[in-house]
Parts: sequence; structure tokens; C-alpha cells
Amino acid sequence: MSVLNPAGEVQLPPVEAEAIAPEPGNRRARRRAANPPVAKHLQDNKTAYLMIAPMVILLGIFVIWPLIYSVYLSTFKISFYKDPEFVGLQFYQYVLESPKFWKSIGVGLYYAVLVVPTGLVIALLLASFIKTLSKKAASFMKTTVYLPAVVSTVVASVLFVFIYQDQGVANWLLSLLNAGPVAWLNDPTTALPAIAIPGIWLGFGVTTLILLAGLLDIPDSYYESAQLDGAGFFQKTFYITIPLLKNVFLYLIVTGFTLAIQMLDLPLIMTGGGPVDATTTPNLFIFNSFRDLTPYATSFSLTASLLLFVVLGAISIVVFRLINSDKAVDG
Repeated sequence: MSVLNPAGEVQLPPVEAEAIAPEPGNRRARRRAANPPVAKHLQDNKTAYLMIAPMVILLGIFVIWPLIYSVYLSTFKISFYKDPEFVGLQFYQYVLESPKFWKSIGVGLYYAVLVVPTGLVIALLLASFIKTLSKKAASFMKTTVYLPAVVSTVVASVLFVFIYQDQGVANWLLSLLNAGPVAWLNDPTTALPAIAIPGIWLGFGVTTLILLAGLLDIPDSYYESAQLDGAGFFQKTFYITIPLLKNVFLYLIVTGFTLAIQMLDLPLIMTGGGPVDATTTPNLFIFNSFRDLTPYATSFSLTASLLLFVVLGAISIVVFRLINSDKAVDG
């Protein structure tokens, strides 16, 4: 029971006061129960999600939503003078039955086969050479190699059109060998390889720098051990360099094929898709289809673009299947 002290305040007996006073340990336990600790990996995941959230939002607004809306529009017959008319998958059938569409896919694949492997081989040899140079010489070479990447595709197209003329540099070099002249851009058999050369020239600079970064990441001790065993340049390249650059090659092949198949500027400016559609790439086919005066040109070109997207995705899957990616070199 409580009693009054001389000051007139209520004073509890010692036993009751101890029972009512909260214990520090119980207070901490209740606080832990109310706020359970968060695991460190969950905190790291939360930070990662917050960091990628802006990019995911931008990707959703400018890529995913337009793609979904494009699929929706492809089921309509779109005209600038009439209301859209729902036709279902009719335009997909039109595109799939178009021989020009499949021919453009073949032209794009042929162009990619000409450009991507050749560019990788040249870039790998050049990157291996730059790695052996001194610091100043390597800096000069890296700057020089990167210069084609800053050249406009239009400028490169016009430059090579002059090179391929009857009195151009290419035929002049052939005349030194008592050969030619060759109608480079007017012959269906030589037009696409002639366009592939500026494509290789424009892209090998970036490829070289990427491969050089991969080469510098390989420990020198691997090459020193191989040299002690009597390995030559080609043996070190095939048994050390190429296996350890597998992830880099995978990235370059996937992006290279994707960009090469979608090439538009070079064939548009240099040949206009001719002769006889020998250089009409998929994007050039879509561009020409959009310019047609038919009332369904917009829907046809939109559907062709979506089917090209499917083709590029299938090619990427095949490349990933053929080249097994490694997460790390040393685990």
C-alpha cells in the first residue's frame, strides 16, 4: 500500500516500486520486437534497387511502353485520312509472305557476316600490337585508331563513293596490277562487300579499344608461363587470349550483329538499296515501305519493324547458345 511521506508525496513500498519500474533489458527486447534488424544483404538490395530505379523508369517510358503500344497499333490499318480499322494479324501475314522482306533479312545477315568477324580479327591484332608499345606510343595509337568512330556515316559514305568511282582510288590501285576497272557499286556481286569496307572502318576503332581493355585485364604471368613452355604468338592467342576474352567477344558479337543488320545510312547513301535490291538491308526495306503511297504503308512498315525485332532477338539467343559466357576468369 502507498503512504504519504513528510513532504506530502505518495511513496510506494520498495517491493511495489521494483515491480512497476521497467527493466532496461525488457525495454531493449520490446524495442527489438518493434524494430526487427534488417539483414545486410537486404539493405544492399534496397540500395541497388534505388540506384537502378531511374533507369528502369526511363526504360519503361521510352522503350517498353512504346514497344507494347507498337504491337497494339500493328493490329490496325492506319491511314492519315481515315479512322484506324482493326485487322488483327493481317499485316503480319503480309510481311511474312513478302519475298522482299526475307531478301532484306538475308542481305542484312550477309552484311553482318562480312563486317563483324573481319572487324574482330583486325581489332584483336591491332589491340595486341598496341599492348606491346610504350605508354606514349600506345596513347598515340589509341587516339589514331579511335578517329574513324567520330567520322559521320554520311561523310564516310560520300568518301567511299568517290573511292569506288571508275577513276577512283580503288580502280587506280587495280590498274597498277593490270586489272579492272570494276563497277564496285553497280554490280550485285560486289556492291555489298564494297559497302562492308567502310562499315568495318567505322567500327573497328571502338572494337579495338574494348579488346585492348580486355587484354590489359589478363595477368602477364599467364603469358610468361606460356613463353617458358615454348608457346608462340598464335599458341598464346588461341589458348590464353581468346578463352579469357570470351565475355568480351560475346558482347562484341551480339552488339555487332545487331547493329550491322540494322545498317541504314551506308546502303541508303551509297547505292540506294540497289542494284536489284542487292544492298537493301532490313531497315532500308522498312524505310522504303513507309514511303510507299499505298494506304497501309504505315501499318506494313510498323509490323516489319516488330518482326525485325523478333529476328534480332532470335539471333542474339543463338549467339548466347553458341558462346557460353563466364562470370569471372578466376572464379
